[in-house]
Amino acid sequence: MDQFNGDSLYAAARKLGQREYSKNISKGQTGYLPFLDGILKNIEIVYEVDLGIIDLPLKKIVGTYTYGRSRSFASNYMPLLTPKSEFALKWKNLCRAHINEGIRDPIKVYEYLNWYYVVEGNKRVSVLKFYDAYSIPGRVSRMVPKRDESDITISIYYEFLDFYKKTGINVIWFTKRNSFNILSGYLDNFVPDDNLMDTNKYKYFTNSVYLPFRKVYLELGGQKLPITTADAFLEYITVYGMPDGIDEQALKSRLSGFIIELEQMSNNERTQIQTVPIDTGENLISTLTTFVRPRKPIKVAFVYAKDVNTSSWTYSQEMGRVHVSKVFGETISTSFVDNVPETPEAYDTLKRLAEEGNDVVFVTTPAYINPTLKAALEFPGTKFLNCSETHSFKHVDTYYGRIYEPRFLAGIAAGAVSKSNVLGYVGTYPIPGVINGINSFALGARMVNPDAKVKVEWLNCWDNVQEAKRASESLMKQGADIISHHDTLLNREVSGEYGVYTLKSVDDERGGRGEYIAAPVWNWGIFYEKILRNLMNGSRRSFSQGQKMINFWWGMDSGIVDFFYSRRLVPPETQKLLDFLKNMIINGTFSPFTGPIYCQDGRLMVKNGEFATRDQIIGMDWFVNAIDSQLPKIDQNSQSIIW
Repeated sequence: MDQFNGDSLYAAARKLGQREYSKNISKGQTGYLPFLDGILKNIEIVYEVDLGIIDLPLKKIVGTYTYGRSRSFASNYMPLLTPKSEFALKWKNLCRAHINEGIRDPIKVYEYLNWYYVVEGNKRVSVLKFYDAYSIPGRVSRMVPKRDESDITISIYYEFLDFYKKTGINVIWFTKRNSFNILSGYLDNFVPDDNLMDTNKYKYFTNSVYLPFRKVYLELGGQKLPITTADAFLEYITVYGMPDGIDEQALKSRLSGFIIELEQMSNNERTQIQTVPIDTGENLISTLTTFVRPRKPIKVAFVYAKDVNTSSWTYSQEMGRVHVSKVFGETISTSFVDNVPETPEAYDTLKRLAEEGNDVVFVTTPAYINPTLKAALEFPGTKFLNCSETHSFKHVDTYYGRIYEPRFLAGIAAGAVSKSNVLGYVGTYPIPGVINGINSFALGARMVNPDAKVKVEWLNCWDNVQEAKRASESLMKQGADIISHHDTLLNREVSGEYGVYTLKSVDDERGGRGEYIAAPVWNWGIFYEKILRNLMNGSRRSFSQGQKMINFWWGMDSGIVDFFYSRRLVPPETQKLLDFLKNMIINGTFSPFTGPIYCQDGRLMVKNGEFATRDQIIGMDWFVNAIDSQLPKIDQNSQSIIW
């Protein structure tokens, strides 16, 4: 390379540096390269460790060690000093060396929070970054700060240290706690074909899976999102599973739609909450859109985790399917698939339903949310809806009922009838959608019985006869004379324990039911009928089509949930209160979560006279002070859901 070319190369690099410097200055930021000595001024380093010589991704080298060296470079590591300086001459000589023989000598760096700061070799890094090289060897000294769980970056870094010790992977960084642990679990089960690997599986994963994913992701504009590539990768494998390798063309096809979901997730885009149905009239056929085929029945499929003989939830959903079949007659054809595993393998069922030409698929449990999203991305011609209170996506509309409203009324009935003032509640999983129901029940009981307290037993499953019996017996031993259980009044043969009922005395059959007092009820047929009318009438404003996130969150005012009680067992004065409050809830003038509401440790969670917001309700991870049981640690993944 002659002198002219060297001058041109340096001039081009310096221009990039000046542009970066000016951009940062205009934002009120320093234009120079960050330096570690300044970053550590108020940081307590607990120890240093020599990692030896390792391959350093250049994108992870973000600064130098001292203030003096930082003034030679812009924040993108491009040079700033004049072309006549000794610095410029050395930089151009390194360019020549890189072109002719390659830069091989390792640099010396400090690692802090998984970023690298150069002690010796700044100009080598600058030259290689100018040529967009991938990595450089470096001798690394790790500086470990004092653990501080209140600092999310340091907390994540300590997770990274465990991950790095196990895998030796240093190119990955997350912005959310526990992500390294989740990825580590995936890698534990990652067993690629031996014929594909010429090294250990962690290096194979990095070179053949993660880095190819990164390449495609960035080509599609992933760098514009305020998340790391690792964040995006973890969300991707949550839906699609861990691949053995990357087919770039197939990945591009998948990511083009998936990146829309990543964008809304990273930007915390608001979900459009539809709390009441949209009335589209009764003209079903004349305004049919191209969403369905004209003059042919709409094919609608329902997906169940259990069957009607073992699950009251499935039974209530099946009654909804039967209802719409009767209402619409030959206009639609319905089918169902039951006993579908609540695992990623549910995708196979959803794929088959799409391939069979179903226009609409109702997926009736949140445990299927990730397979549902995967199917919706791959089969845009089928409308997928998932029964979930807490998830929202652009490709999948979600729906649920405000079941906490009738549970509040059930709590009033239970509190009025109880003689021991101890009420039992059989919970499924300690997740927000269950917790808000328990809280609502307890608030209702306290409204009419200031001495009432609620004790909770957890099943940690959705339907289990033996566990339900155990829970009832345990609550009886704790003094409960009333128990709240499953929320359906349909088919008592399916669910012997449902609604709110009294317990027999100790002298009778242990844990047995006495009499039924009240029951919150799901009327899924009403929901499915109104949703299908919206679709058939072409009411596109009520569906996302990949543009808006829709969550149908209907309550007693829509009829999707309702409440029945025994007029023989509930006192007349309580009946008047129940009827009055039911009408107020339906009219929107009262909410079960009306403040003041205090949690168990005495904190005021909802102020006096205010209603809890939807986000507060669907994100509840605390018990009200009327509950005399400890809340287990919330396991958001208890249904294999990471989103």
